[in-house]
Amino acid sequence: MKIYTYQQPASIESTEKVAVLNEAGEVSSTVQRVYSNALKKAFDRSMDYRYFVRFDVSDVAGQPLFTCKKVSRRGRVHFKGKDFITGKDYMIAYDGWQIMIPDLIITDGVQKINLNKEMEDWSIFSLDDQPIARWQAIFQETHFEITLQIEDSSPIQHEAFFIAIGQAVLFVGA
Repeated sequence: MKIYTYQQPASIESTEKVAVLNEAGEVSSTVQRVYSNALKKAFDRSMDYRYFVRFDVSDVAGQPLFTCKKVSRRGRVHFKGKDFITGKDYMIAYDGWQIMIPDLIITDGVQKINLNKEMEDWSIFSLDDQPIARWQAIFQETHFEITLQIEDSSPIQHEAFFIAIGQAVLFVGA
């Protein structure tokens, strides 16, 4: 199992670049909330920083690995992910709006990963009903301690996929 940790500032509007550490305590990537322009950031302030949501994960040299952004169209919300390593595009959509905390479906058109969203515990990524990764954020006074665990059996082994989706969907959400 691979384990990654990072400290996300408590304020969801933070655009600070955050270092992601691997099990050896070395920086393996960075994650950052990004606005494409100042107008979007200003407008987002009036929407409680939940309208324009985009998180980018890059390697230590600054090369993009994965991005995840929120898309709102005609009152429906979903997220789009782009894996710069494989070139795959992902659609992340809520499954079961009628329940209090709906699950999410992550798909590239072939593979379908379920994300069980939990507020106080581990949020579990599953493929064929088997856990492949888990993400958890624990609130401290000034930040969140975030842990990502990736199972050895997961078909996706790079942390950027899970971190970008976790930040956009689980940390900020709809």
